[in-house]
Amino acid sequence: MFGRWSTSHHEEGNSQEQITSKVNELKAKLGPLVGRNAIYCSDACLKRYLVARNWNVDKAKKMLEETFKWRSMYKPDEIRWPEIAFESETGKLYRASFHDREGRTVLIMKPGKQNTTSLENQIRHLVYLMENALLNLPEGQEQMSWLIDFNGWSLSTSVPIKSARETVNILQNHYPERLALAFLYNPPRIFEAFWKVVKYFLDPKTFQKVRFVYPKKQESVELMKSYFDEENLPSEFGGKAQLEYVHEEYSRLMIQDDVKCAAFWEPGEKQHHVVNGYTSAAVAPE
Repeated sequence: MFGRWSTSHHEEGNSQEQITSKVNELKAKLGPLVGRNAIYCSDACLKRYLVARNWNVDKAKKMLEETFKWRSMYKPDEIRWPEIAFESETGKLYRASFHDREGRTVLIMKPGKQNTTSLENQIRHLVYLMENALLNLPEGQEQMSWLIDFNGWSLSTSVPIKSARETVNILQNHYPERLALAFLYNPPRIFEAFWKVVKYFLDPKTFQKVRFVYPKKQESVELMKSYFDEENLPSEFGGKAQLEYVHEEYSRLMIQDDVKCAAFWEPGEKQHHVVNGYTSAAVAPE
């Protein structure tokens, strides 16, 4: 029916008609959706799950149904800043004020600034900021980039393997095709032992999105320039910007975003339109 179907990450070889047909087939198999599942499942969302499962409709349906269960239990859209603000006090993880050259939201991670010990809270913090990053995507963009600064990192500050595995599972299974690239900036040699274990948790698509960046290597410098404007990129990542994380200022922004998040996910009779790969409630301009 579709001729030769391309199962690559990209869409080359798959016509828009073929893609639409697959999306509609997945819609039909899912059946009518209500509440937040209906808001979640835009055509762009269904397409991401299809891409993650190499356009296999049955596998994409199963993956989506697992996400429905996870979201109903974990409630990532209901996590609010006051619950996890203490996790961000050192600036170990936050949404950057700039985007990459493709307009993707950027999450900055500094694992060397780890300040807590509860793995559950650390994962909730990451989930909250992934939701926040997606909420703040420019129109037409569906993905985020991660910048990971290894300054101060050691095995004593690294997350346990169990936690790393759970984080990878959440990213791959419930946020498919949301990560564009992860830049691991100047990891120490001792990180290799940790990476040798963690990389086996990554599926091939996610593995291909990881970039190791070493500031003394010209190819790494050029790589960063190709994805980020030097004027915006913080100096700790090889850019020219002198940025400082101020927890109080950032908290004010997050509290404002909590209000926006609550409105975004509110089910009801409002007309919805697609924004950033979700189906968002239409909001009248102020």
